[in-house]
Amino acid sequence: MEYICELKNISKRFHTINNETKALEDLSLRVRKGEIVSIVGPSGSGKSTVLNLIAGLEEPSAGQIKVNTDSIGFMFQKDQLYEWRNIYKNCLLGLEVKKMVTEENKNKVMNMLKNYGLYSFRNHYPSQLSGGMRQRAALVRTLAVEPDLLLLDEPFSALDYQTRLSVGNEVGQILRKEKITTVLVTHDIPEAVSISDRVIVFTERPAMVKKEYEIKFAECKGERTPMKCRNTLEFGEYFRQIWRDLDAGEN
Repeated sequence: MEYICELKNISKRFHTINNETKALEDLSLRVRKGEIVSIVGPSGSGKSTVLNLIAGLEEPSAGQIKVNTDSIGFMFQKDQLYEWRNIYKNCLLGLEVKKMVTEENKNKVMNMLKNYGLYSFRNHYPSQLSGGMRQRAALVRTLAVEPDLLLLDEPFSALDYQTRLSVGNEVGQILRKEKITTVLVTHDIPEAVSISDRVIVFTERPAMVKKEYEIKFAECKGERTPMKCRNTLEFGEYFRQIWRDLDAGEN
């Protein structure tokens, strides 16, 4: 089994003048190449800290991190689009930073804009787009550099419920179709279950892995989409189990 990312016995402490906060304690997890993994847990349990550690934005206080790629894409809660650049130029930004702007890559961006329903808005500015369209543009920008590992930090949390369902369904299909290894941090259990191959449940801070679920939907016939998954009996059972895990941890 090929793993693209491995965290072994990770601890993370944040220090201030007056005290020390333990965010993670002896936490271990692995992400297989090509799978979509969601991390859920109580608020403040260190979920986003794990993404920062994987991306190399922070260093662990103890333990080992092994990431078998230098090609990592990171999407944050906000889309981070530049208001003074049109959508097409926003989508080129990652390629510009990595000095990868070629005719081939520009054509690839155009094709993604077409595939993701943004082509007719390519000359519009972010303020002219809905929240869901902005998130799709941010995804195109991230995927344009062809990351081997995609990190998503609650990328749909700022959207209204209906838009969140729609965009989550679209993005889930894109990730599965492109076979992009993905780690998603979310507080939304239905989102985690419907999109993922595996859901990891964290304890309260300092976080450890409380439980893992391999998510399988035998009821989904043909192409698996997040929306189809939500309409199965299996979805309800996964939701109830994970809800009990989290509810027990907060009492």
